[in-house]
Amino acid sequence: MADSFEPLTESYFYILLCLYDGPNHGYGIMQKTLALSAGHVRLGSGTMYGAAGNMIRKGWIEEQPPEDGGFSRRRMYRLTDAGRDVLLGEAARLRHLTDVAELVLKGGVT
Repeated sequence: MADSFEPLTESYFYILLCLYDGPNHGYGIMQKTLALSAGHVRLGSGTMYGAAGNMIRKGWIEEQPPEDGGFSRRRMYRLTDAGRDVLLGEAARLRHLTDVAELVLKGGVT
């Protein structure tokens, strides 16, 4: 896992999550985010491609070369090992938060 960890925005989290099972294009990520969030998170194209650019710079995702020899207009993205570590770290952080909240809400912590 990365040495320094920053909590992710919902957009970053969903984009990484959408790439966990394999490469996808921007529109596919936007649609999968909508489905995974049960309609609660809707990524706009500006958010999607801005976040993708930032995550490429961070080394969390990378653009995958087109399978058709460079003629596809769709940008395909894939998760890097660093991105997988960030996603798993964030999932663990969120699990811990919900576990603690559950304890407090059930009166298990004073």
